[in-house]
Amino acid sequence: MPFVKYGGLWRYFFYAIIKKLSLMEKLKFGLFSIIVLALVGLLLYWSIATIQSGTESKTSQEIKTLEKENENLKKEIKNLAEELNVAQSELAKLAPDVKKEPEITVYKYQSLKDELQKLISDNVFLKEKSRGPKVGTVQTFLNIYNNTSNKADNEYGADTKKRVATFQKDSGLNADGEAGKNTFNKMIEWLKEQ
Repeated sequence: MPFVKYGGLWRYFFYAIIKKLSLMEKLKFGLFSIIVLALVGLLLYWSIATIQSGTESKTSQEIKTLEKENENLKKEIKNLAEELNVAQSELAKLAPDVKKEPEITVYKYQSLKDELQKLISDNVFLKEKSRGPKVGTVQTFLNIYNNTSNKADNEYGADTKKRVATFQKDSGLNADGEAGKNTFNKMIEWLKEQ
């Protein structure tokens, strides 16, 4: 077998085909081979480029699942909003005579204003050397008025008297440093403006 000697059966057939082909046919065969190899190469490149690892594939599937759930939730929210609107309109038809209770307005420092009002109602008069929680109420007000954080020690000392006198002067009262009905009223007025 002479064809085995020169490299095998394939080589023999290849040479046999080439010998029988004319030059033009050899050119056509060469171009066809190049095109086929290029297509096979492109197909191979595409298949390698589109292969995903296991985690990428799993992540991609989870993203698709979550997007679908998101779409479903949006639809459900829309449906529930429509149902709520229908229920509210039906409720309005069923109970049109229900009156809303007036809203109670709570002012800033309301409890302090109430304590000061109680001092007026009880006809309290505070001066130097007075003691007790009523003095603490005045000291709390003075901390707010002066934007300080002094301790409310419930003792009407010289410092408290001085701060009350300053407030009275600023409010157009007689600045004697003693706190009575007029001073408490001015304190309440100032708090209402805050």
